[in-house]
Amino acid sequence: MIRTEREGPVAVVTLDRPQRRNALSLEMMRALIAALDALRHDREIRTVILAAAGKVFCSGHDLSEMTGRTLAEYRELFDACTELMTKLQSIPQPVIAEVQGVATAAGCQLVAACDLAVASHDALFATPGVRIGLFCTTPMIALTRAIGRKRALQMLLTGEMVSASKAAEWGLINAAVPADELRRETRGLAARIAEASTLTVGLGKQAFYTQIDLDQSKAYAYAKEVMSMNAGAGDAQEGISAFLEKRAPCWKDN
Repeated sequence: MIRTEREGPVAVVTLDRPQRRNALSLEMMRALIAALDALRHDREIRTVILAAAGKVFCSGHDLSEMTGRTLAEYRELFDACTELMTKLQSIPQPVIAEVQGVATAAGCQLVAACDLAVASHDALFATPGVRIGLFCTTPMIALTRAIGRKRALQMLLTGEMVSASKAAEWGLINAAVPADELRRETRGLAARIAEASTLTVGLGKQAFYTQIDLDQSKAYAYAKEVMSMNAGAGDAQEGISAFLEKRAPCWKDN
């Protein structure tokens, strides 16, 4: 259901339920949350790639779990979904979605919630819940923050597929690449991030999500405190010294 593999400083977490189009069952969401929780405490892992087996990245919630349930059971499903999407952004390591196929509904939300995303040219994205009477209300949160109001509403109200090239233009993904280059491109991006101090990257990621919804004056007030703290850290002092001395830094992640 979920596979986690290590490639040096990069962890690859793979949705491995291709026979169900990698649909997010409650069990699968909990497995993903557990995998991310384990990785957040692994000091050797500097970047995480979220990939998927088969031809579909993720088709969204498992609709077989969405019929004839009680309100409490539906809340349990969406509580788990919310925890998962929040977890992607709360772990210190950057998470890169590697999208090789269709990503719809909560699958599209998964892509939008990741810190970065790279997709193959033939990937497609949609939030089609409106067509089955279940508006993509929780996917709307990550989607709106990624691509803005008008574009998000277009996807939410029509349910139409968006191409990888348009998704890149809109900011849902960082890049669309040929299918045979997807793995290399994603791992190259992960490797470049992994070259930096984990302390610095973790601080930066946390600061990014904290400031993003603050007004400008509050964002600056927060950011200057974080940067002041960061400046006094061992890795910042090492990095500045290395730059001035024209040598490669030696990170100690502190």
